[in-house]
Amino acid sequence: MKAVLVANHGPFVWGKTPADAVYSSVMLEEVARIGYLTVMINPDAGNIKRSLLDKHYLRKHGKGAYYGQTD
Repeated sequence: MKAVLVANHGPFVWGKTPADAVYSSVMLEEVARIGYLTVMINPDAGNIKRSLLDKHYLRKHGKGAYYGQTD
């Protein structure tokens, strides 16, 4: 995602065009909304396990990546 959250500051988003940056901003807001709703439904939801984060990141970016790859 072309966005970063900075402590004690607003988010930074970017893109190749202004419209692309706006898209990143809208997606970031949606992810934040989903996170907020998750905590409202289940305050004990907790963080995602590192193993699950790694699994989904590495399937696209790791050695032997297979997700989203074209031949």
